[in-house]
Amino acid sequence: MKAFIIEDEIMAQKSLIRALSYNFPDIDVAGTATSVKGAVAWLKENNVDIIFMDVELADGTCFEIFRQVDVRAKVIMTTAYDSYALKAFEAGSVDYLLKPVEPEHLKRAVARCRMSGGSIDYEALARAIDGASGKRNYKERYIVRFNDRIIPLATSSIAYIFSEDKNNYLVTFDGQKYIIDSSLDVISEELDPEYFFRISRGCIVSMKAIGTIIKQMGGRLRITATPEPPFEMTVSRSRVDDFLAWLER
Repeated sequence: MKAFIIEDEIMAQKSLIRALSYNFPDIDVAGTATSVKGAVAWLKENNVDIIFMDVELADGTCFEIFRQVDVRAKVIMTTAYDSYALKAFEAGSVDYLLKPVEPEHLKRAVARCRMSGGSIDYEALARAIDGASGKRNYKERYIVRFNDRIIPLATSSIAYIFSEDKNNYLVTFDGQKYIIDSSLDVISEELDPEYFFRISRGCIVSMKAIGTIIKQMGGRLRITATPEPPFEMTVSRSRVDDFLAWLER
């Protein structure tokens, strides 16, 4: 069997490759991608038997892949959220893995894929997962301006937003920086709190952008982020407890 892995967290991607190699010597990982764009380009040129696919990617959700490519392979969703996983399983012939992936769960999912038949109703699956949390709809994209261009940016592509010299800047995972007109007060209400946290009056950060967290004197925390910010990214003392609780969700 040939497998394809779509996962934007490199450590998670490598861990899954090792687990597959150890438990399933007959499964060859033929390729990997970290984004919707990369996955679409690869799948247009290649065929595999099984795809391991993270729900939330840096440049959008995995369902954008299905809308651009005719996916014929069996699919196993990987996600950190129970609501996504349960809805994915209920919606069709697709299995799921909750992160961090346990070996026994991986074996179960692969076994189900080997035995399953039929096709997946991807539109039904997308609708099921979109409504899984039962929460309000949050902002999905912002319109930014760069010289004479108007650019729509998916919120999933945002690494962090910060204030500097009376301007607010949005930084994407590919390192692009844009001025955004909205205030951080407004933006913090528009973004999904499962994925974004306002660490101080002047900065909102995506969970996916966080690298390491370093304790500092005075009770504050310093964050190393990707891409590297042009300022010291710190969590205000008053927000440390809420920030740590948010990380542990």
